[in-house]
Amino acid sequence: MASSLESNKIAAALLTAGVIAMFSGFAAELLYHPEQLEENVYTVAGAEGDAPAEVAEAPPALEPIGPLLASADPAAGESVARKCTACHSFDEGGPTKVGPNLYEIVNRQITSYEGYSFSDALLEKADQVWDYENLNGFLHRPREWAPGTKMSFAGLRSEQERADIIAYMRGLSGSPAPLPQ
Repeated sequence: MASSLESNKIAAALLTAGVIAMFSGFAAELLYHPEQLEENVYTVAGAEGDAPAEVAEAPPALEPIGPLLASADPAAGESVARKCTACHSFDEGGPTKVGPNLYEIVNRQITSYEGYSFSDALLEKADQVWDYENLNGFLHRPREWAPGTKMSFAGLRSEQERADIIAYMRGLSGSPAPLPQ
């Protein structure tokens, strides 16, 4: 019997707190009448309805990757490429995973891999090839290089890492593409 009495006290306390909160809200509405300002005191640049904020400067162009490729380390690139193995395979005849197989990627048409459905962002670049500079731009920031790409990888900020992985991918071929002059 004592147990049910305690339960009743707890329930009554919760109901009383709810009723007090509800009546506090009603009282606040009766006592306080906010006035809408004709114009916002503080404006947030770029907020909806405001004039557009100044256009941000375009990010600086990437330095050409060619000079770094001459001294790049394909073994270090293979290590960096381990980040990619969840979505890509690198072996000759390897499977298509979330992304296409990357064997012989250097100088391949961007959307030429059979059996993979490319995003519209990459289909717009179908007339291009994965040359060293396109690989560099894509690996740096995939979503900037191809806005709307399905690739969720944030990119590699380090020029040396990009050069190493491109050197590694260059070697994934029966006849590797020549290095840029």
